[in-house]
Amino acid sequence: MLKSLAILVSQATQQFRSKDQASPRGRFERAQQVAQRTEKRRRRKTVIILSLIFIVLVLTFSFLFHEIMAREGRVFSWPTSIYWTMTTMTTLGFGDITFTSDLGRLFSVLVLVSGSAFLLVVLPFAFIQFVFIPWINERERRRAPRTLPQSTSGHLILTALGPIEQDLIDRADKTELPYVLVVEDVDEAGRLHDEGRNVIVGALDDPGTYHNARVEHAALVVATQNDQINTNIAFTVQEIAPDTTILSSANSPAAVDILEIAGADHVVQLGNILGNAMAARSLGLGGQSHQIGNFAGLQIAEAGVVGTALADRTLQESQLRSLVGVGIIGVWDRGDFSVATRDTKLCDSSILLLAGTADQLARFDEKFAVHSPTDSKAIIIGGGRVGRAAAQTFMSEGIDVTIIDRLAERRRSKPSYVIGDAADRSVLEAAGIEDAGAILITTHDDNVNVYLTRYCRGLRPDARIVSRSNLGRNVTTLYRAGADAVLSYAGTGSATIWNHFRGDETLLVAQGLNMFRTPIPRELIGSTLADSHMYRRTNCNVVAIEHNGTIDGNPDAHQPLPVTGELLLVGTDAAEEKFSQVFPHARQRPLLTRGRR
Repeated sequence: MLKSLAILVSQATQQFRSKDQASPRGRFERAQQVAQRTEKRRRRKTVIILSLIFIVLVLTFSFLFHEIMAREGRVFSWPTSIYWTMTTMTTLGFGDITFTSDLGRLFSVLVLVSGSAFLLVVLPFAFIQFVFIPWINERERRRAPRTLPQSTSGHLILTALGPIEQDLIDRADKTELPYVLVVEDVDEAGRLHDEGRNVIVGALDDPGTYHNARVEHAALVVATQNDQINTNIAFTVQEIAPDTTILSSANSPAAVDILEIAGADHVVQLGNILGNAMAARSLGLGGQSHQIGNFAGLQIAEAGVVGTALADRTLQESQLRSLVGVGIIGVWDRGDFSVATRDTKLCDSSILLLAGTADQLARFDEKFAVHSPTDSKAIIIGGGRVGRAAAQTFMSEGIDVTIIDRLAERRRSKPSYVIGDAADRSVLEAAGIEDAGAILITTHDDNVNVYLTRYCRGLRPDARIVSRSNLGRNVTTLYRAGADAVLSYAGTGSATIWNHFRGDETLLVAQGLNMFRTPIPRELIGSTLADSHMYRRTNCNVVAIEHNGTIDGNPDAHQPLPVTGELLLVGTDAAEEKFSQVFPHARQRPLLTRGRR
């Protein structure tokens, strides 16, 4: 069965290559070729017309010269007539042949002015417009490279440029990891090359493109186009570089199997990942911890303070570490993250970010979890892939969820739907906003998300609101609008791809906040965390220390750091970059993912 399906995929891919003119990309390429041919014909026609005009002018003026000279009683040969016309039109005016009559002199002026206008203005303009500028443009179009240097290896190959890929490029630049972006359009490649991007020009379905990108020496090929193009990319790369790892995104669940058979080693449904992450950020209310990820053997979880005995107490007064042994990474409060210190004050809106083992988190739940009726009800605004994935997560946790969407055709049998505009209060009330403990806003439009976040926060000051951001610049705006957590498609997607590439080096906790691991810097070996002043120097907080396969999730600040081992830290994007600047050699470690697994 699998063999037959593989043959079908191969045949479909070959048909895609030979008949890609039926695809939108093929039609776009044909349209470009037609436009280029039309422009060339237009230029050629213009040059021919100008040349004919010039010939007609020369012949006409030569004939008139011959006739006027005959009236003055002088006769010149036709070659001499053309000679006089050319020398006069080009303003050379040798003066060896001149008119004596007023008519002849007026004619000389006419020829002189006409020649100056044509030869000194029209022809240079035509030359610049139709010869010189196209030549310069062609050179500019071809300035983007077609191949990578022979020394390139261990690099990322990206096949699209969007928010996710831009975030990957930023991560690669920070870690000094080589990458290349394959661009089909020559003009766009030139523009990106001028902006400092590492690009090569080539068709995504051409094996030669990947040979030029040194795919056999690459660490990872990332295919983030639509499902059909991703299938073609995976099949093409698998044929010429079977040992290179391929990661592909999938928009449709049905495409996952096809992409895997075509050669993709990892297939990720980024919409589902974002939906699951958003749902995870809205759970953990009322002191009940909820896991949001695993990192280096530790479970990372969130727990709300509202309704628990932790409210209105400092972390020192709560004695969490001594009571349950769990590590406190930090505290969220309406989108503001602060590193945990002994003097951190907890309030009803606080969300604890915890790190520990399953037993430690279970002890935390046993001691602090409280039940609230709002914990069992959630509302999702937006019934797309992200919203539906979040709903599945809620239902698996036994939470009653309602999706609000304006499009009736998105309605499914489960969960329950309310069709209407979420900006209408009656629609929100019909969905049960008064009883909802969590509100997720998942639309594609950041302006709508900001508007609805502000509106829902006004209606439900005590609810947990998680919003989606499509552009990074709107993250802080959504927090100011009242979101408790903000996740973006770009940040979640790039973190997922990066983790596949670099193992478990990074965990996206929230937009702009990461957990990462690094070897213990040489300059800190033998000193203590208290003496290192890690937070003051880098704005990063040490979550745990890994040594000889053992993770100390509650490290003693006065214990000397071992010679070998790794630090597990949490910090913002800026803090992680500052850590790399303060300890430039700490992040230089072998890649965890090379080739197929």
